Amino acid sequence: MIHDRDRMPDLARHDVGAVLVTQWNADVPGRRQTKVEQMFARLERLPWPPQTISFNALVSTDGDTVLTYAQCAGEADSRFVAAITDTEPIEYRPYRSIGRDDRPVPGCIVVVSVELEGPDPQRQQRWVDTVLDAMAAETEPHPGGISAHFHLSTDGTRILNYAEWIDEDSHRDALARSGRGTVGTAPEWRAVQEFPGVKSGGFTRYRLLRSAAGSPSTGQPAHG
Repeated sequence: MIHDRDRMPDLARHDVGAVLVTQWNADVPGRRQTKVEQMFARLERLPWPPQTISFNALVSTDGDTVLTYAQCAGEADSRFVAAITDTEPIEYRPYRSIGRDDRPVPGCIVVVSVELEGPDPQRQQRWVDTVLDAMAAETEPHPGGISAHFHLSTDGTRILNYAEWIDEDSHRDALARSGRGTVGTAPEWRAVQEFPGVKSGGFTRYRLLRSAAGSPSTGQPAHG
């Protein structure tokens, strides 16, 4: 068994070829808990695809949203995730990541979602590169930030940043310091805010709720 209930997915793995993400409203706590229990009960019954590395359920810190994040090696099995979640997942490919050398256990995950005005793989990459240029320009990065992992949707229309933070307050403080909705104060962030071709964007703060990973020996999920 390779699962630990309180362990976040390893975003530094080099064998992840695809990520499947679903997101749904869960404004009623009892409904949220029931839905998550149903998902993990299905994981017990269904054959675990050998290419699926992990399946993770996160709940927003305000309790309104559940996000599932499934890591896959090679080809992603979207039918498996759809059968678990009753929601058609969006498929992403990992693109670029940065992180601190000392990586404490994150207490908060900030998922930044961006949608472009139309399919444009080159624009996807340029947006991420522009953000990373702004982050690199920070002379004193906020100490609460741990890492940022950028994903590009395979349909060319979306970008997802899975950012690890020490805690929720650290992320709030970073935004407050900038005073303009960015996690940094460098002038280069203006290029991010004025980036052309962006239809919409925003972020949600999450905490890990439950996770599962396949056993190398049996291919069956281990749960927490």
